[in-house]
Amino acid sequence: MKVLLIGGTGTISTDVTRLCITKGWDVTLINRGNKNHDMPVSQWSFDINDESAILAMLEGEHFDVVANFINYTIDQVERDIRLFSDKTDQYIFISTASAYQKPRIHYMTTESTVLSNPYWEYSRDKIACEERLVDEYRQNGFPITIVRPSHTYDEKKIPISIHGGKGAWSTLKRIMEGKPVLVPGDGATCWPITHSSDFAKGFVGLMGKSSAIGEAVHITSDEALCWNQLYAIIGKALGVEPKLAHVSTDFIVAARPSYEGPLHGDKSVNVIFDNSKIKRLVPDFVATVSADQGLRMAVDYHLNNPAAQVEDPDFDHFTDVIIQAQMEAVDRVRELL
Repeated sequence: MKVLLIGGTGTISTDVTRLCITKGWDVTLINRGNKNHDMPVSQWSFDINDESAILAMLEGEHFDVVANFINYTIDQVERDIRLFSDKTDQYIFISTASAYQKPRIHYMTTESTVLSNPYWEYSRDKIACEERLVDEYRQNGFPITIVRPSHTYDEKKIPISIHGGKGAWSTLKRIMEGKPVLVPGDGATCWPITHSSDFAKGFVGLMGKSSAIGEAVHITSDEALCWNQLYAIIGKALGVEPKLAHVSTDFIVAARPSYEGPLHGDKSVNVIFDNSKIKRLVPDFVATVSADQGLRMAVDYHLNNPAAQVEDPDFDHFTDVIIQAQMEAVDRVRELL
């Protein structure tokens, strides 16, 4: 099978690329070539927004599957419709499970759950992209498949409930130093995490599948641990019991409004996914990397790779200030009572 992957070297896409290669498929990547990789693929080192250059490369080409891992806005979707309408038998758009209804009405999430997220512009943009693609499918037969990942990670991206702009190392370091780590809410929110190698099995299983055309499907693990359990696993991998400081999500968002989307619009919401649809479309799909296994691999990677140990003084300071503010508020309430 001949596939074109736009991106192809990111957190969720690298394992997709590797699995396509393992299957013996003819794989081409379009990206800027900023990330080093040793995968035996053809690579077009272009900015996907350079339409004239991409059109020249597409001359005389046709792909069984085109998948874009770096589309976030309507304008980018419109560009892809122009580029690939007659160049592929299947176009896969990577959306997000954060597009599902917030606040939740029902504990179980299926693909028919309403798409609505008033808290996060990122999710609303993805919803708008989905709606535009569905319209193009209905009106002109553009062969779409929509995939909604939830919290997908690899060894380079440790899933934690809140972090700064430089990743998870600040939190790992605090755990190792015996400092309290910030956890929004009471930490009892169920939160499925999915290893990228498991996500790839479902994703690649959809590629080239005619029954997936016109469909939207999420791909997640069936394992749903709460944040307290996930932090306990991380602590165990570090050999230290973490000191969790539970702070109201409302309080965190009031202090730093940029967290409203990632928290109220995503990680602070209880989520259980019904994965019946992906298992029906890809009968051999099963997520096999447990949270214990995946998180240990991610922790080991960070401990053994100095490049992953990126300090984040801003988030570290924010953590200290928020936790101290809550402690002072509690003391003040006790005084008043």
